[in-house]
Amino acid sequence: MLAGFEKPDRGEVSVDGEPVREPRRTGIFIFQQPSLFPWLDLEGNLVFDLNGASAEERRRLVAHYISLVGLEGFEHAFPYQLSGGMQQRAELARALMVRPEILYTDEPFGALDALTRLQVRMDLEALWLKRRPTVLFITHSVEEAVGLSDRVLVMGPSPGEVVEEIRVELPRPRPIVLGDVVEFGAYVDRIHRHFERLGVLHGADAPTLAVGTPAPAP
Repeated sequence: MLAGFEKPDRGEVSVDGEPVREPRRTGIFIFQQPSLFPWLDLEGNLVFDLNGASAEERRRLVAHYISLVGLEGFEHAFPYQLSGGMQQRAELARALMVRPEILYTDEPFGALDALTRLQVRMDLEALWLKRRPTVLFITHSVEEAVGLSDRVLVMGPSPGEVVEEIRVELPRPRPIVLGDVVEFGAYVDRIHRHFERLGVLHGADAPTLAVGTPAPAP
């Protein structure tokens, strides 16, 4: 709805005070699975959206962003030659090169292992600090949401209502290990309590069924 591809059932969606009535051309999507073109090398993928830029400007931008995401030496590697984390860093570079007004991300780190996910989180924050576009970041990780965001919208289960808006007052750049920050833990606990109340999370004292035991009648 923010990007203009769906219409709300009721109410109105606006960006910078302007109602969204049709698809917007000023945003970029990043999904859980990288969407690099398999027939293009890394450099070719990065320059694909640079319409109107001169050859010299393209070379400068590609070199700059490849350096920012730590992919020097892989300019002519194809996507299948890059790890999942490298592909996702390439996605970030490609998206931010065109200076989007809004970056829409749908669980962009979901397919990454824990350490790579942590590194790419730091990469995203570092890149964001240089340009500061608006980023809509959808995640199931509470720690990731608090670690990246200035504003968290906590959503309950279907129909997906917003149960609280939380302003995260943590200085930037944020440390690699956020668990040692007392304020970080307080934000995480606050969100977890919502999920416990809504029945999304259950404590150790919740009733359980032994294997093979029939479920009680509704």
